[in-house]
Amino acid sequence: MKQYDGLKYSDDKQDAFHLAHLLRLGILPTGYIYPKKERAVRDLLRRRMQLVQQRTTHILSIKNQLTRNTGKQFKSNDIIKLTSSSVKRRIKDPNIQEAILSNVCVLNVLTSKITSLENRVLKQVKLKPEFQKLLKVPGIGNILAMTIMLETGDMSRFTKVGNYSSYCRCVNSKRMSNGKQKGQGNRKNGNKYLSWAYMEAANFAIRYNEKAKQYYQKKMAKTKRIVALKALSHKMARACYYVIKNNEDFDNQRLFSS
Repeated sequence: MKQYDGLKYSDDKQDAFHLAHLLRLGILPTGYIYPKKERAVRDLLRRRMQLVQQRTTHILSIKNQLTRNTGKQFKSNDIIKLTSSSVKRRIKDPNIQEAILSNVCVLNVLTSKITSLENRVLKQVKLKPEFQKLLKVPGIGNILAMTIMLETGDMSRFTKVGNYSSYCRCVNSKRMSNGKQKGQGNRKNGNKYLSWAYMEAANFAIRYNEKAKQYYQKKMAKTKRIVALKALSHKMARACYYVIKNNEDFDNQRLFSS
């Protein structure tokens, strides 16, 4: 908590007095302390996401190298299945072969470790009853449902759906005065892992859910692709709030109604 910049004197006693004064007024912001029992599993799932991001970096690197040297496009699934013999069959230069095989070696290690972490988390974590219904939401599977459950924690700490959307970084950050925008900031205040989870869910939803695809295309016709995708993730975050809080089934028609 930042005090007034014009203070001429400050020490621990003065700082404690300032915090006590804010607490007495009821305007001291408080944070949520995650339960220690589930903290280690949550951190393990975060580590899994970090490894997935690193694996994607190596996949893109191999894909670019192969495209530059062969003139052909490759799918990510084809890159994951590459072996030493298949690389040597496509690339004749031994230096380029070694460069690609080094990426393939790291890629295989990461894939193995990601699978191991997923299995370990799945064995330890059982979705709570209120989170079981998340599996019926389009675009959300086991990994995303567990991420949402472990990162959200106790849903009762969010009094309104807007508080949860803000925590998931799904809303704009603006400073308004007299109906005019005077600036923006604090965009990164919230949970980046929930933001990632709902963006991933939105990407999957537009592939497998016709209503979500129509909503996304309608938004994209008016604005940029990333803005349309963020708008869809915002709708999904709001829908999941009610699914979890009220322990009710996901209603596709209600979410994408006109």
